[in-house]
Amino acid sequence: MKITWIGHACFLIEAQEARILTDPFGEDVPYGFPKVSADIVTVSHGHFDHNAVDRVLGERAIVEATGEFDVHGVTIRGIPSLHRPEGVDNILYVCSLEGMQIAHLGDLGTELDATQLAALKDVDVLLCPVGGNYTINAAQAAAICGQLPKLRVVTPMHFKTDRISDWPIETVEPFAEMMDNVRRIGSSEARLTRETLPETMEVWILDHA
Repeated sequence: MKITWIGHACFLIEAQEARILTDPFGEDVPYGFPKVSADIVTVSHGHFDHNAVDRVLGERAIVEATGEFDVHGVTIRGIPSLHRPEGVDNILYVCSLEGMQIAHLGDLGTELDATQLAALKDVDVLLCPVGGNYTINAAQAAAICGQLPKLRVVTPMHFKTDRISDWPIETVEPFAEMMDNVRRIGSSEARLTRETLPETMEVWILDHA
């Protein structure tokens, strides 16, 4: 499996079963958006920096709801959550790919409750916001990582970079300082298989594409 961080909360996950793109951002988000096709696009919520599905090429299936779905042979679970404590909805997605469970937390803005933690208990790879303000902050993200017993790879997202330097969110550094086993990949891409998952949890920091 190859995971590419395009930027913000947008990843391209290329697995044997399908190509999945998460939370495509609109033109007002100053990352470059590649000409990219996907079999499946997941949308965590309806904000401009997460729902630009028209930018994705191909005959893509769009998943933007809670529940369990079988799309192109991929089991996807959408778990209800909150973007803002005052009640703005967000969807957590768990995809079963190549014998692993990959979770994308979208714009999660609160700590996880018991039901959400139970739904994520077998997750191997977590794509997690860490920048705060619009989402959970570094400390909240670190706490969630510690609550997932089978977690092996955490890739942070939704943090300040050179492309969004004026956005009122933190960089990845506060999160990195709180975590052990931090790897700076030095690329926008990471490859992994069930057999090559680390024995203990690691943080993989990707560069944006």
